[in-house]
Amino acid sequence: MRGFIILDFGSQFTQLIARRLRELGYYSEIHAYNYPTEEIRKKNPYGIILSGGPNSVYESGSPLRDVAELRNISPLMAVCYGMQLLAHQLGGKVTKAEHREYGLNYVTWTSVVKGVPEKQKVWMSHGDVVEVPPKDFEVIGVSESNHPAAMRGPGVLAVQFHPEVAHTDHGNDLLKYFASEMCAAPADWDAPHIKDILIKEVQEKVGPTDHVLVGLSGGVDSTVVATLLTKALGANRVHCVFVDNGLLRKNEFENVLESYHRIGLNVKGVNASQEFLSELKGKEDPEDKRKTIGRVFIEVFDKSYDHALPIKWLAQGTLYPDVIESVSSVGGSVTIKSHHNVGGLPEKMKLGLVEPVRELFKDEVRALGAQLSLPREMLWRHPFPGPGLAIRVLGEVTEEKLKILKEADDVYISELRRRGLYDNIWQAFCVLLPVKTVGVQGDARTYDHVLALRAVTSSDGMTADWYPFDFKFLSEVSNLITNKVKGVNRVVYDVTSKPPGTIEWE
Repeated sequence: MRGFIILDFGSQFTQLIARRLRELGYYSEIHAYNYPTEEIRKKNPYGIILSGGPNSVYESGSPLRDVAELRNISPLMAVCYGMQLLAHQLGGKVTKAEHREYGLNYVTWTSVVKGVPEKQKVWMSHGDVVEVPPKDFEVIGVSESNHPAAMRGPGVLAVQFHPEVAHTDHGNDLLKYFASEMCAAPADWDAPHIKDILIKEVQEKVGPTDHVLVGLSGGVDSTVVATLLTKALGANRVHCVFVDNGLLRKNEFENVLESYHRIGLNVKGVNASQEFLSELKGKEDPEDKRKTIGRVFIEVFDKSYDHALPIKWLAQGTLYPDVIESVSSVGGSVTIKSHHNVGGLPEKMKLGLVEPVRELFKDEVRALGAQLSLPREMLWRHPFPGPGLAIRVLGEVTEEKLKILKEADDVYISELRRRGLYDNIWQAFCVLLPVKTVGVQGDARTYDHVLALRAVTSSDGMTADWYPFDFKFLSEVSNLITNKVKGVNRVVYDVTSKPPGTIEWE
């Protein structure tokens, strides 16, 4: 599909550029900064956006590419490092700023940009500045420090700030100006369009006779993937496996399995809880737990389907945020955490990988699910991690700890639903800490676990804010948990946003 290409130079916000464009109705793809020019030409993009990044363009080892040849393909927009790269490549001058600009700032525009006020509140994060713009470019906006904050040349718009972050006012208006006014792109990216494109892509990739194996987790992503594949290929060619790994929430396996049958999936339930718990014994490191669970999932799948069937593919519900947290397109970046469904398959399975929603954000997956007529209660369940409760039991996972966590989580989520709060929250869950404290219960001394409550609001999981419960709710839920759940004598509430924290604790 024709759209926009975003070249990633290592910014932590690159994904947000794609997200904002899609919100505005413009299809977009992210590629590494050194994505081949010939491949870009084949895609015939409406426009190309150069992302920000942590490097300095004049230092050895910085990610560079020929900007001039990109200008011959389509209009360009350059953000932060992208603006500095553009200036550096086209004959301007970039230097280290005497006064670095981080956080909130104000840009005064000296030339009108449709939809953007003359004085705009923006978010900046840079230590270098364009001291001299390239020939045929004019500075059209300056920061409070009188640094060039925006410049324009033939077919090019460059800004030193980040229009994609929520902290920048009218950032979407600036992106829309580029897409609509400079690129004349149609705003035709919506849920029905996504559905038709993905069905066609699945049919072309899988072929007319191959079968697909789908690992279901009980969450929205894998459910939408299985339903999409069933729509594209037919239930007889899509074989779903739903594994009880012992790490699901209370009564979740039975309830979700029934729901899968109700919506017409060809699904087999497999009880493998002892296999997972046995392999997790003694493991405390979160990365070790994630990788162990991913490995056992694959092993269970390999034993759970009829090998006489022409199954050639394994489908997974990998999303954009999963990918960006696991790998970076610019070498040297730090991996935040691995995801059990990112990174491919062991050779012995000899299956191809189908990840139809890999380029989508969570809200786009839900919109796709609605187009596929999935019931709201399935689409709007809070996200649940692939490794399940194993990463909500900090430290070693045992049956005793899982029982405590399942009971506490059931109390917490039930209260959110009863009080009408569940749908206001992106994700809520409990975390059992590897800490015990002294308590007094029933006039006796206890020495039991500390339980943390977590609840966040978000639109895509890339950033998140903690949910501001009133103290009465927290007090009452704490009281319910410490009274009903044996093994917990202290409850705390996590008030950390993402960033600096992640949504999950591990």
